[in-house]
Amino acid sequence: MAQRKVEFAVGEYYHVFNRGVDKRDIFSNKNDVQRFLQGMREFNCTDAIGSLYLNGRREDKKPSKQIVNIIAYCLNPNHFHFILEEMEDMGITRFMHRLSGGYTTYFNLLNKRSGSLFQGVFKAKHINSNEYLLHASAYVNLNNKVHKLSNLGENLVDSSWGQYVLGEQSKVPVDTDIILSQFSNQNEYKIFANNALHDMVARKREIKYMEELLESED
Repeated sequence: MAQRKVEFAVGEYYHVFNRGVDKRDIFSNKNDVQRFLQGMREFNCTDAIGSLYLNGRREDKKPSKQIVNIIAYCLNPNHFHFILEEMEDMGITRFMHRLSGGYTTYFNLLNKRSGSLFQGVFKAKHINSNEYLLHASAYVNLNNKVHKLSNLGENLVDSSWGQYVLGEQSKVPVDTDIILSQFSNQNEYKIFANNALHDMVARKREIKYMEELLESED
């Protein structure tokens, strides 16, 4: 098994992401998106909960300590991005194992398939500065805009952007304070994020152009 290059530490922030195996879609419809969001909510706990379906019907559920702090997220048709804070040892690893495993079981049963749904173990990058954290939040919150998805793809997108700037109710508990407390108001963050998005898209085009130049010289 490949060793993960990033070591997780309590109180640190990480950009966590993965995509469907062979770049396949992992969300086929809104029900799939809602099932993934349910996993994000209910698997983020210290206690093992077993089946999401049975856990959702329990009347004796007790509050449980979160193992990760979700700072931002974006679900796209064939991949996802999170910003997570490690809240206890192995918190991110446990959360991602439960989330990915539970959703794969659901998806495979529903679609009469078997095998891996995601492309190997999840990827992670340590966010080692506040500037990185701010720009990563913009990248994750607006990730669907980075990829310029079609209208069909947009219907299978869900992100924490609405919780940051639109006053939407939480579909998944997201801690927006660490980011928004650094701005005068939500609109100021919105302007920052959109400007950061513009720069990221421009850099993405530039990198692609340079790669094409290099290929043409081979």
